[in-house]
Amino acid sequence: MTPRSPRSPATSAPPTAARRLTGHALRLVLALFFAFPVVFMLVSSFKPDQQIFGDLGSPRAFLPVGSLSLENYTAVFDRVPAVRFLLNSLGVSAITILLGLLVNSLAAFALSRMRWPGRKLLLTVIIATLIVPFETFALPMVWWVNKLPWLELNGFSLTLTEGWLDTYRVQVLPFVANAFSIFLFHQYFQSIPKELDEAALIDGAGWFGIYRRIVMPLSGPAIATVAILTFLPAWNSYLWPLMVVQDEELRPVMVGIQYFFQLNVSWGQIMAYSSMITVPVLALFLAFQRSFINSIASSGVKG
Repeated sequence: MTPRSPRSPATSAPPTAARRLTGHALRLVLALFFAFPVVFMLVSSFKPDQQIFGDLGSPRAFLPVGSLSLENYTAVFDRVPAVRFLLNSLGVSAITILLGLLVNSLAAFALSRMRWPGRKLLLTVIIATLIVPFETFALPMVWWVNKLPWLELNGFSLTLTEGWLDTYRVQVLPFVANAFSIFLFHQYFQSIPKELDEAALIDGAGWFGIYRRIVMPLSGPAIATVAILTFLPAWNSYLWPLMVVQDEELRPVMVGIQYFFQLNVSWGQIMAYSSMITVPVLALFLAFQRSFINSIASSGVKG
């Protein structure tokens, strides 16, 4: 019986290379598919309305060809206070992130590192709130924030007022505590050895000292994850500001979109405004996508 010759490496190499090439081609097709709306928006922001509709149904809709200008962008600033809206969203998002990191990490620290009765039940209740959609309690929240008190400084005296509508705080404080952020911090804190806490307690450190000097410095990936996941909904917030903010000086960028659907609708201006509020965020995500993916992988399922 003639022995079979061993299979040469060259024989198995082409299928592996072909599979890799197929995988790269599939990912490229998917990337182009999801990039088409962004490319169309960006290219259309430089075209007049007539050309936008004229190019529909042809590849020209995705190509920077024809009569291109910055007229739509200049018209945006004449139609809406875009700079004010951008600053409002940046401020609201930044404050929400800072307060959210502090509050949610403290809550997760108490739930994961400290021992007290009922903490597992409380964590279960917090996680269960994730299944409740925001729209179901949006109207009750509007009623409550309209009744909440607030101390205001008038001259040299403090005055107790009622109602948070038409303020910056109504856009920030209701969204500081977040169940998903608490869960992410809790899972990551669980992966940090508890022996560090015991050694710190023996050395005379308190729980807040352990939180500030040991746990948080070791939780960089979790902090990055929570910061990104807090920024995106804060920046994209539309329904809540539309319900609680009527003063134009306090509105965020997303509410500004409705200005372009009043009176004469200009789709070129809509595309220009959408590009202004989308492309910077998209560029930021692409720049830090590796850190974002690594932080999700390292903080999502530990413990």
